[in-house]
Amino acid sequence: MRLAKHRGKFCAVWYENGRRIRRSLGTDDLTAAKRRLAELDRARQRLREHSVADLYKAYAAAKGRARIRDAWKALAPTFGPLGPAQITEGLCRAYAQEREARGISTGTIHTELLYLAAALNRAERLGLIEKAPHVWKPQKPRPRDRRLSREEARALVDAAHMPHVRLALILMLGTAARVGAVLDLTWNRVDFDRGLIHLDNPERAETTKRRATVPMNATVRAALEAARAGALTDHVIEWGGKPVRSIKRGFRAACRRAGLEGVTPHTLRHTAATWMAEAGVPMDEIAQFLGHSDARTTYRVYARYSPDYLRKAGRALEL
Repeated sequence: MRLAKHRGKFCAVWYENGRRIRRSLGTDDLTAAKRRLAELDRARQRLREHSVADLYKAYAAAKGRARIRDAWKALAPTFGPLGPAQITEGLCRAYAQEREARGISTGTIHTELLYLAAALNRAERLGLIEKAPHVWKPQKPRPRDRRLSREEARALVDAAHMPHVRLALILMLGTAARVGAVLDLTWNRVDFDRGLIHLDNPERAETTKRRATVPMNATVRAALEAARAGALTDHVIEWGGKPVRSIKRGFRAACRRAGLEGVTPHTLRHTAATWMAEAGVPMDEIAQFLGHSDARTTYRVYARYSPDYLRKAGRALEL
């Protein structure tokens, strides 16, 4: 870093990744300029001390989401020891290729690199780094349109041999809730008198993934009443007297026994929304059930499943 003059004012000049950078020091006084140059150099030295691992872990702690923490297990060997300025498009592409060679889906790789970019952008906003590097990501694949028939859904529930997995599946199908909301549900938010389930946890940090208050149907009520009678904890989904953090293994085992392929926990939420649309439920109501803040999102994804979708337009084209 050196001192220079530009348009009558002193400025600092340095090179970063082969690019010349100039920053005004806001003075034409040499003594003041030297002092500010030294302060800027010390500040940049402090910025260089942050590793990607430090910045990502701070981001994960702030968000408190298991998926973000889990993504770091894959990202850490490649990006952890580096400084932010060392991240390049070539490195990101090499990471993606290595993950693909291990059989990891493009969607998962996209999400991992998306979290990395979000962590670095947060660091820039907080002033922890001077500028977040561009994080290349593979193109996000189109969402899979996998949904269950009623027969497949019943087969999946019947194939869940563990009672806590079975209850979770019934709740996911009967409330259209995400798996995280179901695992987070506590008995004080299950209102048997009014027949309502308050999926949102008031102690949960605000996120873009909203949780709704939904009615319990007969199937859900029966499952909840049976579970409540033997409850040992405050959590609805429990096993061995402890809250359950994940049903991944039990879910995969149930899918395998039911002979279902390409099914994820999110498939159940998509299935529930599709069933509502096919039954002619208005998009605004489905949006509220799903916790969508904007019904346009619901309409874009689920309107085509409505029995009346484009029927009027089709009739207008009769010969």
